[in-house]
Amino acid sequence: MLTKKIELYADRQDVTLTTYVLDDSPELLNGKKRPAVLVCPGGGYIGCSDREAEPVALRFAAMGYHAFVLRYSTYSGGALGEWPPTGDMPSNPRCVHPGPVRDIGKAFLTIGDHADDWLVDMNKIAICGFSAGGHNCAMYAVYWHDPLICAFFDAMPERFKPAAAIIAYGLSDYHLMVRPAVNGREQEIRTIANRVFLGTATPSQALLDSVSPALHVTEQTPPTFVWATSEDTLVPVENSTRLAHALAQVGVPFEVHIFEKGKHGLSLANLATAASRLDLDDDASRWIGLVDAWLQKRFAPDLPALPDWMAEGEGDAHLSH
Repeated sequence: MLTKKIELYADRQDVTLTTYVLDDSPELLNGKKRPAVLVCPGGGYIGCSDREAEPVALRFAAMGYHAFVLRYSTYSGGALGEWPPTGDMPSNPRCVHPGPVRDIGKAFLTIGDHADDWLVDMNKIAICGFSAGGHNCAMYAVYWHDPLICAFFDAMPERFKPAAAIIAYGLSDYHLMVRPAVNGREQEIRTIANRVFLGTATPSQALLDSVSPALHVTEQTPPTFVWATSEDTLVPVENSTRLAHALAQVGVPFEVHIFEKGKHGLSLANLATAASRLDLDDDASRWIGLVDAWLQKRFAPDLPALPDWMAEGEGDAHLSH
């Protein structure tokens, strides 16, 4: 496996793409290109969660996909550190919209530049995001072909096209996030996260509309897998149902799973990503297997019916027994 951290901009160290590129072999795909999954961790645009980064990428790699982790523009420019955040946080223009969603576009360009030597099938790249990373991926799913990204990088839309989106307990309607939270601590987290991403504590309706991907779903939005928990109070489950409804309205294929139990930020919901017992949930942990089955419908490699050694004359004899 090729594991390498790449700085996406020459003048910045905080926006990075980490590769988990599978080695090829004559016993495997033997030179054929593989599909890939680009993972965007959550963290309220304050930082990027380690729990939603490498463990998730390795799980996708174990399924046979190349995997990448994008640490996009966030307030801290690194891991989450202290969580939940506290205190006054002065403005950091680098993490304000549209910086983070453009970082996904930059990641696509970078992967595309290496597609031949990494054996990446650029027609089969899924984006997978959690919480704020889920919002960033949902934004990319509706804006990938927009001048917001294409004109900024002066590149054709085809270079940015995702084949699928996986949105885990993500934000899809920012109007829900400026409403009062269920308790003071979650309200503080929301207030800080909103100010960090939107650049203001009093966003206009026009700004809220522009960063609400559920309002911008079109036929060009890729097939989407959505999952969340009904107990999530930090990012209300309505974000997931509104996105599903928007996809249904325009006929974009989608699958949605709302698990009854589970707090916000479960990641894989197993020991690989648990910081406490609250991060364990047997039911919600099934989402990754469900995604595997969902992706295979779209991303399964074109495998021969028989391995080469059987196809060269021995296969018929073997099958006759």
